[in-house]
Amino acid sequence: MKFFSGFVPLIGRPNVGKSTLMNHFVGEKISIVSNKPQTTRNKIRSILTCEDYQIVFIDTPGMHKPTTKLGDFMVRSAVNTIGEADAVIFMVEPRKKIPEGDTAIIERLQGIKTPVFLAINKVDTVPKQDLFAVIDQYRQLYPFSEIIPLSALKGDNTDGLLNAIRATLPEGPMFFPDDQITDQPERQIASEIIREKALQFLQEEIPHGLAVEITHFKLRAGYKEDDPNALIDLGANIYCERDSHKAIIIGKQGAMLKRIGAAARRDIEALLGYKLFMELWVKVKKNWRDSDFLLKNFGYSGD
Repeated sequence: MKFFSGFVPLIGRPNVGKSTLMNHFVGEKISIVSNKPQTTRNKIRSILTCEDYQIVFIDTPGMHKPTTKLGDFMVRSAVNTIGEADAVIFMVEPRKKIPEGDTAIIERLQGIKTPVFLAINKVDTVPKQDLFAVIDQYRQLYPFSEIIPLSALKGDNTDGLLNAIRATLPEGPMFFPDDQITDQPERQIASEIIREKALQFLQEEIPHGLAVEITHFKLRAGYKEDDPNALIDLGANIYCERDSHKAIIIGKQGAMLKRIGAAARRDIEALLGYKLFMELWVKVKKNWRDSDFLLKNFGYSGD
């Protein structure tokens, strides 16, 4: 039997639903989801393996106009994925007027030979007649291989997109074992889940200045990996840029930090299948988003 495989990045402006769609395809929370823009900071690969094909989805940071070195890294990370692609999913929202960010992305796509699928997400938020107008606008700007309206959150028509991608995959090997769903180490996913909960609960001005560093992540002594009652010890530092932000993250009598920790622990335990003992600390690193040393320290360097 022939086997097909390929790498498929998801590109688009911040907060259009790329992480939600990728998580839906693989059936697990691999990439964090938030209603705050610029949630994803690194390329995150998720792997979908079926009987005769394997798709490696690459969730990319949302393309935006960068104002910090972290922003530069995020945009470069997104652009560079196109070069390693067998197909590209360009994700947009159904707006009456095409945003400038989308037209800028379309300019970057000009001339590439890779099949590009336009996924119009959140179609359940607009009347059908408005959706037809949106489709016509994008069709005039670029020769998309296919334009597919869908809802990543509800799963509506996501199979249509998956089938279209499957039809374009080249014959190739299985790049990852069939039971592997991501190339991200568990400690990296854990750090992102902690950041997701902070994004979810904190005020608007804080999230972009947050980074999470896992200080320790290990099976507690005396337990074996196959023990259903095993306990993982996890410690993490939450970094922010201002002393005033530190106070907000901790909250009155530690209430906010406890809230972030409790929500993160539930998701990490569900992912790992182990009970978790987690300790969080909050530290200030001023202007870390413009520090080459700290960006590298937090994993935001290179491509």
